[in-house]
Amino acid sequence: MIEARLHLPRDGFVLDVDLALPSRGVSALFGPSGCGKTTVLRALAGLAPAAGRVALDGRVWQDDASRCFVPTHRRELGYVLQEAALFPHLDVRRNLDYGLRRVAPQRRRIALEQAIELLGIGGLMARRPDTLSGGERQRVAIARALATSPALLLMDEPLAALDAARKAEVLPYLKRLHRELSIPVVYVSHALDEVAQLADHLVLMAQGRVLASGALAEMLSRLDLPTARGEDAGVVLDAVVAERDAAWQLARLQLGGGAGSLWTRDGGLPPGSAVRVRVLARDVSLAVTAQAGSSIGNQLPATVELIADDEHPALALVRVRIGALPLVARLTRRSAHALGLQPGQPVWAQVKTVALVP
Repeated sequence: MIEARLHLPRDGFVLDVDLALPSRGVSALFGPSGCGKTTVLRALAGLAPAAGRVALDGRVWQDDASRCFVPTHRRELGYVLQEAALFPHLDVRRNLDYGLRRVAPQRRRIALEQAIELLGIGGLMARRPDTLSGGERQRVAIARALATSPALLLMDEPLAALDAARKAEVLPYLKRLHRELSIPVVYVSHALDEVAQLADHLVLMAQGRVLASGALAEMLSRLDLPTARGEDAGVVLDAVVAERDAAWQLARLQLGGGAGSLWTRDGGLPPGSAVRVRVLARDVSLAVTAQAGSSIGNQLPATVELIADDEHPALALVRVRIGALPLVARLTRRSAHALGLQPGQPVWAQVKTVALVP
């Protein structure tokens, strides 16, 4: 477990958080600019003078009560910034060697060649940073952080400085790190699409404090949180590719928890592959009976769980359960009234579009 109890007053802003994050997977710190996400990351690294306690799986890096403070260079962590911050006078290989030299051979958990292969940068070794694209530089920076064999990887908006094309280039490599390495990651972002693709655990922050913290799927389905507002509102579900329909270029994804299955565009993954499914609230409609002759092929029996206000008074958010899994639908209040929606009511959830996140 990653423990962080941190207090830091600074120029009218007070950071005051108490976090217990899982020591596996990706924990995302999410919130608007200025809410304290980066300050938390810097305090975990020992770079911000916050008071409190920081520990990783029982290894104490800071504990003011016992006057313990481990300096940054002695903490087993890797740190990736928005900007790649590579040494411009060194080629890629020597940039990576710099990270490798920080770790004694007997303490190396990750072989340098493994990091190079995971990030797909084997063909860049002889090039200088100024000859690389933004996405390539960031992949090299991540590999350099991995070369230090960190027990914890801190990532401060590593895609924020990239355009959409370069972000799309780097994201698959971040997902691969997530799948293939057991290093816990604390990932700072204010982009909900990144969080939906990468995170397992979500921490929502505002004005230096934690609004809520928990498993990603349940957090995104909570209608009382800011993530339920706006065009990106929706849920993330785990699924398995059950079958592929080559004639129509579709794939059927089997959901867990007795929730049934969804058809989506075929992403090319073989049956049995684990996938992540993102279902946006704007792509879910509700009906009191199954709809015959509809273009919406995904229709699942569900139960209304909660109805809440949306940003505009004409709209409502409705959380339903399909089996054990949550979905969120955005409806007009007039439609909700016409359907007579209320908690406990059986309905049919119609999913118009499913965004597949492999």
